[in-house]
Formats: sequence, structure tokens, C-alpha cells
Amino acid sequence: MSIPITPAELYRHSLRLLRQKDLPAWLDLWDDDGVLEFPFTPEGWPHRLEGKAAVSDYTRRYPDHVHMHDFPDVRIHQGADPETIVVDMRGDGGLAKADNSPFGVPYIAVVKVKDGLITCYRAYWNPLVVSQPGVDYVQEPG
Repeated sequence: MSIPITPAELYRHSLRLLRQKDLPAWLDLWDDDGVLEFPFTPEGWPHRLEGKAAVSDYTRRYPDHVHMHDFPDVRIHQGADPETIVVDMRGDGGLAKADNSPFGVPYIAVVKVKDGLITCYRAYWNPLVVSQPGVDYVQEPG
């Protein structure tokens, strides 16, 4: 018998894994048919990734290019649907910059969880961050 985990607990655990750059464990939190969406990505960047394999392929370079040191100010709001949360947060350390200056990325995420796995993750982040000089992002456009 497994111990039930709330969507909020699952999300906080996912942030710990991202901070540790433990991508295999982070991907284990995804449903095989999970969807990752980026409604505001720049033209030429993926807007929707369908399935754990697509999410895995997209994030494969994350440990080499994204250096999140902390996720302060994580505010998780329970949706009307108990399987849906809305997260308002900032990632510090953020995207690697050529001059190693501090960098933070504020964003909102809508996350749906079913049976303890992420089924939909919609990330609303500012696409202008990837166009700043010296930013080395996890995925090239296209």
C-alpha cells in the first residue's frame, strides 16, 4: 500500500529534485502520457510536449545549463479540483549567465496530478529571459 501524497507535496518534492539535478527521479513523477505546456514560449520553441518521453528529451540538458539553487517564495494554491494546484514562485540561481551574476525567474504554473503523478504541467514564464545576453537555456529553439 502506498502513502497518498497531495499535489502540493508532490510539487515541493519535484523542486527538491530539480535543485539536486536528479532528472531521472524528477521524470519518475510524470505520468507516461503527461503533458508539459509553455503558453508563452518564443516563436520556434516548443509550446506543448506530449508524453514522458518528450518531456525527458526536452529536459535532458537541464543539469548542464540550468542552475537553480533555490525556490523561495513558493506559494501553492489549491484549485477547485483537488488534483489541480496553481503555483506562484521564483527560481533563484536560474539560467546560467556568462558573467555568473545572480538571476531569478518568476513564474506561475498550473499543475494537475492524478494517482500521484503529474499529468499536466502548464508553465507561464517570461520568454524575454532567454533573449538576455549571456543566457544559456536548457533547450535550443526549434
